Amino acid sequence: MGSVTCRDFVEFLDGYLADALAEEQRAAFNEHLAACPSCVSYMKSYVQAVEIGRRALRETDEPVPADVPEALVQAILAARSRP
Repeated sequence: MGSVTCRDFVEFLDGYLADALAEEQRAAFNEHLAACPSCVSYMKSYVQAVEIGRRALRETDEPVPADVPEALVQAILAARSRP
């Protein structure tokens, strides 16, 4: 793969995190991370955003807070039931 740019890193970040890159690609990404604090920061933010999204979509038995408008609750339930 050779040298990894920040653009390469962003484009292949999902594969990197899923451990789906070839060994030499992964090594090139690790070298880039060692030298690029901006990509380290971007990766941390990306991982946090994915986790927040997963938590938001997780089924829960917790009651809906009383201050949430019923119309919003119904709209969310309708959207979740669409294919």
